Amino acid sequence: MARTSALWTRYAALCCATALLAGCTGIRPQQATGAATADAPTTGSELQELYRDVVQDVLPSVVQITTTDGGLGSGIVYDSAGHIVTNAHVLADDTTFEVLLATGQEPLTAELVAAYPEQDLAVIVLEDAPRQLRPATFGNSSKVEVGEIVLAMGNPLGLSSSVTQGIVSAVGRAVSEDEGGRALGNMVQTSAAINPGNSGGALVNLSGQVIGIPTLAARDPQLGGGQAPGIGFAIPSATVTHLADQMIEHGEVIDSGRAALGVSVRTVLGEGFQPAGAAIVETAEDGPADRAGLRPGDVLVQLGSETVTDVASLAEALAAQQPGRTVEVTYRRHGERRTAEVRLGEA
Repeated sequence: MARTSALWTRYAALCCATALLAGCTGIRPQQATGAATADAPTTGSELQELYRDVVQDVLPSVVQITTTDGGLGSGIVYDSAGHIVTNAHVLADDTTFEVLLATGQEPLTAELVAAYPEQDLAVIVLEDAPRQLRPATFGNSSKVEVGEIVLAMGNPLGLSSSVTQGIVSAVGRAVSEDEGGRALGNMVQTSAAINPGNSGGALVNLSGQVIGIPTLAARDPQLGGGQAPGIGFAIPSATVTHLADQMIEHGEVIDSGRAALGVSVRTVLGEGFQPAGAAIVETAEDGPADRAGLRPGDVLVQLGSETVTDVASLAEALAAQQPGRTVEVTYRRHGERRTAEVRLGEA
């Protein structure tokens, strides 16, 4: 914590110097306001030095992971026992991996502890953890605010220990990860570049704390499905620690925090062959939807305030909810529009 506190102190001082001398007692990075004046002591070189210090402080906690088929990704040293957190998609279906530490010359062997694809998180552990591991410090992602400067650290395209810079563009995003209807909730959106190989790395604030794990970049259909520049998403640190602790202790996730309707669905098309809702194929017996009177054949068109047009949009709407919350679900049955109050379960 001493190294994090030192960075925090320097960052707070830097923010104070750029706050029009309006007073900065108790200031936090996300609370800094105002712009530098001609008389302010802050210089570009001081900010540059702060960036360098954060990189030097955190980069030793970021590792490169190689799968048996040569796939590359990133990970973060989670504790001194050798546990490493990363994205589940980085590991594919492998159970053993090679891990290259930022401070190491030879790869180390690691094995799978547990994976939770529903939130795209996984934990692996080094078989012979060295004594000089540098576990990362995880910050409080609930304090993250739009406009904060962040750095993304990882191994994009196999370029080890790379760093990109951006800001927090939005928080609380729910985004679809694939065409199978899986969505990730409460994501942090950032303008820091996230390229193949960055997945599983660290999104870091200027106090040297990991606030998220970069996971995916937005794709633009107008670019042929290519990455949309400046739009990336990271799993917030609160979710990472909540799930990683369970995987380390129990070998699995026993409390996901993900809301569920208890249904299997398929996308239905309407006029002009456009997606027009998610039709229920099957309901879990005594599940949330079943208890609310929903049944196979009903077409879901809205969950809470979110419009449902297909399987992916339903997954995104659920990802923004919490288990135990009661929401209004709008659906069509035999062409008639109806509503039902559903108490959401847990996935």
